[in-house]
Amino acid sequence: MTTRIDAHHHVWDLGIRHHDWLDPDKMAPVRRTFTLDDLAGPAAAAGVSRTVLVQVLSDPAETAEFLELAAGSELVAGVVGWIDLTAPDAADVLAAMPGGLVAVRHGVQSEPDPGWLTRPDVRRGLAAVAAAGLSYDLLTLPHQLPAAIDTAAALPELTFVLDHLSKPPIAAGELEPWRGRIRRLAALPNVYCKLSGMVTEADWASWQVADLRPYAEIVLEAFGPERVMFGSDWPVCLLAASYERVAGAADELCAGLSESERADVFAGTARRAYRLPG
Repeated sequence: MTTRIDAHHHVWDLGIRHHDWLDPDKMAPVRRTFTLDDLAGPAAAAGVSRTVLVQVLSDPAETAEFLELAAGSELVAGVVGWIDLTAPDAADVLAAMPGGLVAVRHGVQSEPDPGWLTRPDVRRGLAAVAAAGLSYDLLTLPHQLPAAIDTAAALPELTFVLDHLSKPPIAAGELEPWRGRIRRLAALPNVYCKLSGMVTEADWASWQVADLRPYAEIVLEAFGPERVMFGSDWPVCLLAASYERVAGAADELCAGLSESERADVFAGTARRAYRLPG
């Protein structure tokens, strides 16, 4: 099996900090601590040898913890962390970060303002991310894509990575207006997309690969495999599927690609987008 990069996963320790988003009913299957040791076995079984560890909370202490984990891990190749993009000293905060940070992310999906990404203070922070040589992960919902398109066009010097296809309504089987917006976003050469997070946008109990295929095909066609990367979204994915099943679904969705295109989706694209070593 070819060596792979999982470009999107998390860990969390509920003994260190509280996670409000882990609803005790809906999120019960993942309402516990998850560590890199928990990931190591399933990742190795799927042929994954390097990963990108992604922030969960808007908390600089979590980012510091993740960078420390990455420094002591052979598995984690880079960290997507969090800073307050709206802070006047965002550039200074980034300059003081230790090695291992490859990108910044903010939970835009939770912002009530659909145009949050277009705010002048946010744009200033994003410009600082670009100046620091880092990428920016877009965590958006479909109705926020117009602001993402405008922002990515306004900052061509910044590499954007769209998480989870912007969470299309897979369970409902709806494509528009998501499809049109994705194609507009993909027309911008500084934007990449993660083939991740699909199983938790589908019906958790009964999804099949056929449910995911229309969305994956739209992304692969719009961005091209050279700008699409595999991500497990573990352990969130466990709400709907095991790591093995998520990786297997990605294999099925990419089965029609050439060998070099699959090499991009499962490793090369992540290396380029995040400037990963090796």
